[in-house]
Amino acid sequence: MLVFFVLLYLAFTIALGLWAATRVHGSKDFLIAGRSLPLYMSMATVFATWFGAETVLSVSATFAKDGLGGIVADPFGSTFCLVFVALFFARAFYRMDLLTIGDFYRKRYDKRVEVITGIAITLSYLGWTSAQLTALGLVFSVLSGGALSLGTGIVIGAAIVLFYTIWGGMWSVAVTDLFQTVVIIVGLWAVAWLVGDMAGGADRVIAAAAEAGKFEFWPKGDTKEWLAFVAAWLTLSLGSIPQQDVFQRVTSAKDEKTAVRGTLYGGVAYFVFAFVPIFIAYSALVIDPDMQKLFASADAREVQRILPELILNKTPLWAQVLFFGALLSAILSTASGALLAPAAIATENVLKPFAPRMSDRQFMMMVRVVLVTFTLAALLFALNSEKTMYEMIQNAYKVTLVSCIVPLAFGIYWKRATATGALISVVLGLASWLVAEAVAADATVPPQLVGLIASLFGMLAGSYIPRAPAHHAAAHAHHAAHGSHQRPGST
Repeated sequence: MLVFFVLLYLAFTIALGLWAATRVHGSKDFLIAGRSLPLYMSMATVFATWFGAETVLSVSATFAKDGLGGIVADPFGSTFCLVFVALFFARAFYRMDLLTIGDFYRKRYDKRVEVITGIAITLSYLGWTSAQLTALGLVFSVLSGGALSLGTGIVIGAAIVLFYTIWGGMWSVAVTDLFQTVVIIVGLWAVAWLVGDMAGGADRVIAAAAEAGKFEFWPKGDTKEWLAFVAAWLTLSLGSIPQQDVFQRVTSAKDEKTAVRGTLYGGVAYFVFAFVPIFIAYSALVIDPDMQKLFASADAREVQRILPELILNKTPLWAQVLFFGALLSAILSTASGALLAPAAIATENVLKPFAPRMSDRQFMMMVRVVLVTFTLAALLFALNSEKTMYEMIQNAYKVTLVSCIVPLAFGIYWKRATATGALISVVLGLASWLVAEAVAADATVPPQLVGLIASLFGMLAGSYIPRAPAHHAAAHAHHAAHGSHQRPGST
């Protein structure tokens, strides 16, 4: 019976996504929903995109194992990312009238910076997208009682998400996100209420977590531990800013004010609600202490079974339907955006510069080809990784932390930033990070901090190199960030 309800839910989601596809009439509709989303939809897309598989299954399990100090990256770092975007980047993004975040690097710098940052951003999505596909595989495997292997479940999940995303693009993402946000909130609240009662009440769960030291947040160790803590926070709070999915949600809003408010409200809602699955996961340990054995498994992914196993084995059918409906909503809403974003970047900012006369129809076809190709790449990544979703996502954002955030921030707020500085920043940041990962991954200074510092140095040094007369894009981006009514995208 549970499987029937899950199949019914998946069928409805696919139908909803295909219905939304009827509103797509060109690349602007496909990638940024025609810049027409009202506040409630803008907020829902931000919330639903961030509230994914790792939040429900992996962040909650990491808290159960390591406490608050173990989840500094998400939800703490990821929430700060959305606050930073709302306060410091949303207005500039919206005023520049861009199709992708990669367009910023071209207009502010040049095509070389556009292509190299486009490649970095696209590659960074492999880990995040793979995490969502892994989660879908886990759900299908659990629901089938093991009849479907994790790998088979991953393949099925990838096919489902690809099917409705490839036709409707951002409109399908936005419409399904709105529906899935409602399911997530209603489903997880109801399950939290039930599971809390099963554990003896919320007070008992909170007391048990406090007694076990799970609310200890700040590091108590040496410099190495503190730097690792800071690096984990920076990886998501800054590394996830130069991402196409964040950019799409900002620029899909109907106006600048909605872009700012939707991002901020969505971020706050995400932070508050992220603690609901955390509460459910720790309730599971109170109800069945034997689940702690999952922490000792050689396969790190096994710990993510805490919630599905509890719900499937300890709760009535209505709770199972609500939980798995909410879980699938969280996964599908994030996975669809995680497929669309890199396809948009790769097409617009990596491939199109080499075919500048591409028509809108050809562009749409190319986006869909890249979408299928990227899905296959993410599928292979997911099938061959044994990391938890939480680890996969942190590793993904290291790429953009060391390569893209410095050129983005300096491009908006520093008039002197040059294309040479941006290019050196990206190359030096990536190279330093890769070398540090290869030769000193366990050093006192984490590799991503090495890369970030190198990227910052590259921008400053490169921008002070004597240059040819500055092109006008620098002034345009600076005016966009500081309230000018001139639209850089109109030149």
